[in-house]
Amino acid sequence: MHEVAARNAVIPRLGRFGWLMALYAENFRRMTRLFEPADLEAGRYVSTIGDGLDVQLDVLHQHVYTTELRLTYGVIDPVTGEPDPSAFLRLYRDAKQAEATHCYVGRRWQDVIGMYPPPAEVLDHRMRMNTFLGKWLQYLAESGHGVATLRRCGEAAEAGVGAATAWTPSQG
Repeated sequence: MHEVAARNAVIPRLGRFGWLMALYAENFRRMTRLFEPADLEAGRYVSTIGDGLDVQLDVLHQHVYTTELRLTYGVIDPVTGEPDPSAFLRLYRDAKQAEATHCYVGRRWQDVIGMYPPPAEVLDHRMRMNTFLGKWLQYLAESGHGVATLRRCGEAAEAGVGAATAWTPSQG
């Protein structure tokens, strides 16, 4: 019995925060492999694979070490008029981390966890958002989306690709 306890004490545990950081690293690899966002200029891009469900990637800002993005489909929630699902991402290129800062999947974060949630609940919410992001990026890659299918919105319109949502970064 004493040997088992000693052996378990040697094995490091990955805490929830460590798990979240690993999730950010995996999402960075997936996003970089999928769309290479660090190479894109600010603006709207559309990925079309012919399934009628175009992916929209808005490069909101390119900073020295970070890229801010919005990933969504051209589907509008009839109640709110917002693209749904939608994820706002921040890629930390120096740290090789990609964080979903907030998602719109039918409800706002305040509706989900309240205005003043305890830290553990915030961590849980971030884990759920970033798990969602990882699964979505994996699905997009498996469906055939990627750099080869990505066109700047003006180029997509010239090529006869379906219209993207008329959302602009100033709308929030």
